[in-house]
Amino acid sequence: MAERQVRRRARGRPRTVEPEAQGATVKALDRAVVLLRALARGGKATLSDLAAQTEMPPSSAHRLLATLAAHGLVEFADATQEWMIGVEAFRIGSAFVQRSNLVDVSREVMRRLVDETGETANLAIADDGEVVFLSQVDTQNPIRAFFRAGTRVHMHSSGIGKALLSEFAPRRVEQIVAQRGLPAFTAKTLSTPDALRADLEETRRRGWSLDDEERFDGMRCIAAPIFNAYGEPVAGVSISGPAVRFGDRALAGLGARVRRAADDITRLTGGAPPPGHG
Repeated sequence: MAERQVRRRARGRPRTVEPEAQGATVKALDRAVVLLRALARGGKATLSDLAAQTEMPPSSAHRLLATLAAHGLVEFADATQEWMIGVEAFRIGSAFVQRSNLVDVSREVMRRLVDETGETANLAIADDGEVVFLSQVDTQNPIRAFFRAGTRVHMHSSGIGKALLSEFAPRRVEQIVAQRGLPAFTAKTLSTPDALRADLEETRRRGWSLDDEERFDGMRCIAAPIFNAYGEPVAGVSISGPAVRFGDRALAGLGARVRRAADDITRLTGGAPPPGHG
C-alpha cells in the first residue's frame, strides 16, 4: 500500500520541488510554454510522461504545472493522475480566434464601405478606456485619415469611441471619464460630462456616432458599434475623412451605410444587437 502511494505521488504531485535558479524567470516561462504545447499535442499526460517528453526533471515540471493550474491554464485529474489543458487556456485561445475572425471578416465589409462612400474605413476596439485601431482600408482620395494598427486614442474624441460609449452602462462611462479625463483636442471636443452625455444619448438613438472635428480640425468621422453573441459592444467600424466631404446633408445617408456595415460584421461574427438598438 505504501509503495503504491509513493508511486502515485511520483506520477502526479511530488512533495519535493527543486527551487528555480535565481534570475531564471524567462527560462521558467519558456519551460511552461513547452509544457502547455506538450499537453495541447497529447490532450492529457501523467507527470512522468510530460517530464520525459519535455526533458525536464519531474519536480521542476510539477512546479511549473502547479503555477499554471493556479491560473486555470492546466488541470489535474486525481482519478487518473493526469494533467490536461485548463479552461483558462481555452478562453485565451478563443479570444485570439475571435479577434482574428473579427479582423478577417471585417475586411470585405470595410472594402464595400469604402467603395460605397469613397472614404477610409476603420476597425477598432476599446481597451483600458481607450480606442485601439486594428485595421484600416484606405480610400483612393488624396486627402484621407490614417490610423496605424495599434494606435490608441481617447474614446470621447473618437467616432468609434463614442459609438461604444453610447452602448456602455452609465457606470462604465463614468469610470472611463474618471480614468482618462476629457481633454480638449480642438474647439469642438466634448470636454464636459454633460456635453458627452447628451451626444451619447443622440448617438444611441440614431445608431451611429459623429466625430465632428473633435479630434482633428477639418476631419469628421462616422462610426457604429459591433456586438458579440451576448449583445455586448465589442468593436466599432467607421469612415473618416475631410469635413468638406462630410457635409451636413450627407451625414444621415453616410450614417445609415456605416450602421449597416456594423450590423453586417455583427452578423458575420455570430453577434446580435441588443433589443431596442438604434
